[in-house]
Amino acid sequence: MKAKAAWLASLTAVALALASCQSPAPTPEPTDTSTDVATELQAPWSMAALGDGHLLVSERDSGQIIDTAPDGTNQLVGSVSGVMHRGEGGLLGLATRKELCTDHPTPDPTTGCLAVFAYLTTAEDNRIVRMPLLGVAGSRSLGPAADVLTGIPKGSNHNGGRIQFGPDGMLYIGTGDAGNRNNAQNPASLGGKILRIAPDGGIPTGNPFPDSPVWTLGHRNVQGLAWDETGRMWASEFGQNTWDELNEVKAGNNYGWPVVEGKGTDPQFTNPVLEWPTSEASPSGIAIAGTTLYMASLRGERMWEVGLDGEPSAHARLTNQLGRLRDATLTTDGRLLVLTNNTDGRGTPRPGDDRIVEIPR
Repeated sequence: MKAKAAWLASLTAVALALASCQSPAPTPEPTDTSTDVATELQAPWSMAALGDGHLLVSERDSGQIIDTAPDGTNQLVGSVSGVMHRGEGGLLGLATRKELCTDHPTPDPTTGCLAVFAYLTTAEDNRIVRMPLLGVAGSRSLGPAADVLTGIPKGSNHNGGRIQFGPDGMLYIGTGDAGNRNNAQNPASLGGKILRIAPDGGIPTGNPFPDSPVWTLGHRNVQGLAWDETGRMWASEFGQNTWDELNEVKAGNNYGWPVVEGKGTDPQFTNPVLEWPTSEASPSGIAIAGTTLYMASLRGERMWEVGLDGEPSAHARLTNQLGRLRDATLTTDGRLLVLTNNTDGRGTPRPGDDRIVEIPR
């Protein structure tokens, strides 16, 4: 009996020793709580928050702009004339701007008089148009569209499409190389660039290249634009097969595509601040609260939260919880909203898709 007890004790000791050599089980990513704000959207691409709790949402394939109310009701505002959907092209980015009420017969007492700027693919090109937003919440419509900037190269993919007004009041435009790599390094092409124009389409003082809307060059496919509280500009960008990028944007800089993808060693090119394998990102829209950046990711099916203080660092949220994520925005009262993108032919739609969800900051 004593020999058997000794043998069992020895066996137990060996088992404990082996267990102590094993790596601990990985800590699973916590599940974010999310609340539906709106559902049943079709291939949505961009959100623009209005001052009354409503959102304008672009639908890429249909060319429609939807007004989403705080109670989740979706109402058609109108269809943008000239939209031609093919591949990744169609009705893409939206931005709004307060303007004089000359063209608004019924000024909105809450939001003021707004114009909607849209990035769209036509039969000839990608372009920016401006439309007055008429009426008030519950009965909004679009006035006639006027061209602001034309001649951006289009393709079945790499159309860029994100537009945002910067702190300086100028309109910034993220474009893609439209499948032609040479566009990105050609200063005469509007493809593969970040552009900066005045709201009327003019070339602002301070642009780095004479008589040109080009702000930066060497981009493959810019998908997100935003500014942090210190005034720094940031852009997310699709890589090709290896690295997706988050770049700090500085006027006149060359970001390297197609010579380099991700970080390189050539000093004539500006390296990304952060990079991800394309399987973990395919980054799209970004939003910034203070110095915390939120980046929606398509193929990666997650949102990256990036701290921009000091050395930037990132951690993933929402991984595999909502599917493909196309855009992120902050409402005027500071809520963080994320737009899914599962109905565009590349995702797996779930009941209620596509949707806008609110997640905690």
